[in-house]
Amino acid sequence: MSVLETIQDYDQRSLLLSQHSRSWAARYRKPISKSADGHLYLLVGGALGLFMESGTQFLTLMLVAFTVERALYWSLKNSLKRRRPAAALPDFQSHIIASDEFSFPSGHTCAAFLFVTLLILHFGLWLLPLYAWSACVAMSRVYLGVHFPTDTVVGAVLGSSIALITAQWLT
Repeated sequence: MSVLETIQDYDQRSLLLSQHSRSWAARYRKPISKSADGHLYLLVGGALGLFMESGTQFLTLMLVAFTVERALYWSLKNSLKRRRPAAALPDFQSHIIASDEFSFPSGHTCAAFLFVTLLILHFGLWLLPLYAWSACVAMSRVYLGVHFPTDTVVGAVLGSSIALITAQWLT
C-alpha cells in the first residue's frame, strides 16, 4: 500500500468514526463551522483596525495575509481536486452542503488558523487559547462530513504558515 493510499484509508476510517460521535460538542458543529465563514474576521479585524493603537498595522497584515491565503487555497483546491467525502464514499452523506466542490485543503480551517496566528503574533501570547476555537472549527468540518481529517490538518498548517511568513515579511 502506498503512502497516499495509507493516508486515504486513515482519512476514510477516521471520518466514518467521527460520524458516530455523540460528544457534547455534536450540537455545536454547525455554529462552530459557521463562525469561520469569514464575517468574524472582517468584524474583529475592522474593530481592531479602528480602536487599537496598532490596529491599522494589524489590518494591513490581515488583508495581505488573507489575500495570499485565498489565492493559494484556491489554487491548491482547484488543481488537486480532491473530492469531498460525500462524492468519494459510497452511501455517505454530509450534514451540510459545502460551498464548493473540492475538499483539500480546508478553507475554513486554513482561515481560522491564519487569523488566530496573526492575532497572537500581533497582540501577544495571552490569545493562545483562541487556538482551541480554530481546532474546533477543524473538527466541526470533519464531523459535518465535508472534509477528511487530513484536509483540516493541512489547512491548519497552511494558515499558520502563511500568517508567520506574512508577518515576517511585513515587519
